[in-house]
Amino acid sequence: MAKTRKKKRTHVPSNDVPGKPGQANRHPKSMVIRMGAGDVGPSVTQLAKDFRTVMEPDTASRLKERKANKLKDYIAMAGPLGVTHLFLFSRSKTGNVHFRVALAPRGPTITFRVERYALAKDIAKAQKHPRGGGKEYLHAPLLVMNNFTSQTAGEPNADPIKKQLESLTTTVFQGIFPPISPQTTSLNSIKRILLLNRESQADGTYVISLRHYAITTRKAGVSKRVRRFDPSEQRLREKKTGALPNLGKLDDVADYILDPAAGGYTSASETELDTDAEVEVLQSTTQRVLSRREQQKQQDGEKDKAKAADAGSNVEKRAVKLVELGPRMRLRMVKVEEGICEGRVMWNEFVKKTKVEEKELDEKWEQRRKEKEARKKQQKENVERKKMLKKNTKANAGGGGADGEDDDDEEEWDSDELEDWDDVNDVVGDDEVEAEDDEDEEMEG
Repeated sequence: MAKTRKKKRTHVPSNDVPGKPGQANRHPKSMVIRMGAGDVGPSVTQLAKDFRTVMEPDTASRLKERKANKLKDYIAMAGPLGVTHLFLFSRSKTGNVHFRVALAPRGPTITFRVERYALAKDIAKAQKHPRGGGKEYLHAPLLVMNNFTSQTAGEPNADPIKKQLESLTTTVFQGIFPPISPQTTSLNSIKRILLLNRESQADGTYVISLRHYAITTRKAGVSKRVRRFDPSEQRLREKKTGALPNLGKLDDVADYILDPAAGGYTSASETELDTDAEVEVLQSTTQRVLSRREQQKQQDGEKDKAKAADAGSNVEKRAVKLVELGPRMRLRMVKVEEGICEGRVMWNEFVKKTKVEEKELDEKWEQRRKEKEARKKQQKENVERKKMLKKNTKANAGGGGADGEDDDDEEEWDSDELEDWDDVNDVVGDDEVEAEDDEDEEMEG
């Protein structure tokens, strides 16, 4: 008799699945969406694709948008997929491009106007040696935020609204990538940098400049010709022809290294970057596997001085260079609202409300909230009533002849349930922003 095959587990269960232990420690995930599909144009479509590569690897890389898809469709799928951030690209009728950052599932949503942008292909054409796509996108980039907190934020007379905007923007952008632990994170996993720089504006507008770079390192104090003999450098050039230099016409290797006319070690053009771009890192070495007795001796602490001396000898200086990958955007904050593109506006750059208008808006939203709660309560009562009706009908008729009537009730309940989605806009709301811009221009006139 043949032996039955036993299945063996070939993977480790992940804690990133929503609803299971370890949900709080899961990595943030994102969706980059272009609203309106083909209506945004080819440039904005490519911009959304380029930004999707920036958010790699914890993003929906193969997301396909359709004209029939609405914002509520993406919100409904954000929960089961564990999506924490939504990045929405859209274009209004007047041609302005808007970029929205929304936190799922309850918001808030920050709206930016893309004043200027450059695609990744345009940046690559402007470079002499562009950086190609490789293993840089296997890990999330390092987020660098500069000047997000103004100097006047800590003063007692500082504007509290601007202080809250700075705090909110900082918190939202800090959560788009997994946190980095200096003790556990490997330096080899950091291959990219996402730079967010807040530009100082005289008129008080909130403008952020976004840049995306790749990190490259080289040994400091060594010329390019000497580096060609390094095995690690040779592995990088193994796909290219002429990985090793041709020394057949030379009598000595020193003629190749020390020739100033050929750009050797003594040439000024072959010098490395300034000392402020150099870092000290531990050189990777091969270690022998210790036995139990040797491990016990190592834990006693008798060789601490020797270990410190060995660690110091493995330190080397490396020059760091950044190569821009793209895209490049200049973002201007125009609106902050509750929820995901559906709640009340907490701040708007162009429209200023008086105290009376703000009170009227608060009363309107409070009335809207009460109506929504009453509608949910009524729907819940309808469900319980239909369940009891179905139970009594089956008890009296023996469980037959009431299926068709029950199906009609279920269809009626489904139509009532969809009323909750009436509050979610079918579009992102570019026309609303444009209307606010026009209103502001009339006020200035």
